[in-house]
Amino acid sequence: MRRADRVSAILERVTGTGSVDAGQLADEFQVSPATIRRDLQILEDQRLLSRTHGGAVAVDVAYELPVRFRAGQHREEKALIAKTVAGLLPKGPLSLGLTGGTTTHLLARLLAERVDLTVVTNALNIAAELSLRPRLKLIMTGGVSRTQSYELVGPIADQALRGLNMAVAVVGVDGISVRGGLTTHDEIEANTNATMVRRADRVIVVADGSKVGKVCLAGICPITDVAMLVTDPSADPAGVEAIRRAGTEVMMAG
Repeated sequence: MRRADRVSAILERVTGTGSVDAGQLADEFQVSPATIRRDLQILEDQRLLSRTHGGAVAVDVAYELPVRFRAGQHREEKALIAKTVAGLLPKGPLSLGLTGGTTTHLLARLLAERVDLTVVTNALNIAAELSLRPRLKLIMTGGVSRTQSYELVGPIADQALRGLNMAVAVVGVDGISVRGGLTTHDEIEANTNATMVRRADRVIVVADGSKVGKVCLAGICPITDVAMLVTDPSADPAGVEAIRRAGTEVMMAG
């Protein structure tokens, strides 16, 4: 198991149970206790948990997990969501906006061989994925880099997006609900993503089931701005039904 996947699993365990035992983690992941101690130290340095003698406990704060650790969470669900959206996108010439996020990054990989595709993105990892693909056109926004999400945000990014038109925008979020609409952890990132939403004719949200019904700090846009949510069957049925009643189509991947 890669370190990023292992660390993601450790964080999920801490979040779910409140604490972890280093010895049990070493046995479970078949690595040395020293490796687990280094993993826990990395997470403590980023204030994602607090180390204890023999393990670690959760910290009582709401945090945004850096994208390099999020990649290992709900991986199968995210891959199915990305594959579903790839099949939904129109064939032929298409201008496509992609915000940052682990699921949008997976989607970009699936679209890399398409012809007549113009991708507009503020995500550095997506740009790196597509920059050497000669058969598609890549437009980067510019802006200030956020290390947590690999996104370029702020006034420079907003200004670039205001001059562009996209047929479809695929938006990754940290939360989606009828009450909160689309939400994320950072207000500056939310504003940049909102600008992309406003410049798109059709908005598709990609969110694994853990994000349905969740409301984070910063609002991107109301649920009524979203044409479709693509999620997975683990999503809360009541939250899904409320989103449907609000007029947004919901598709279950897989």
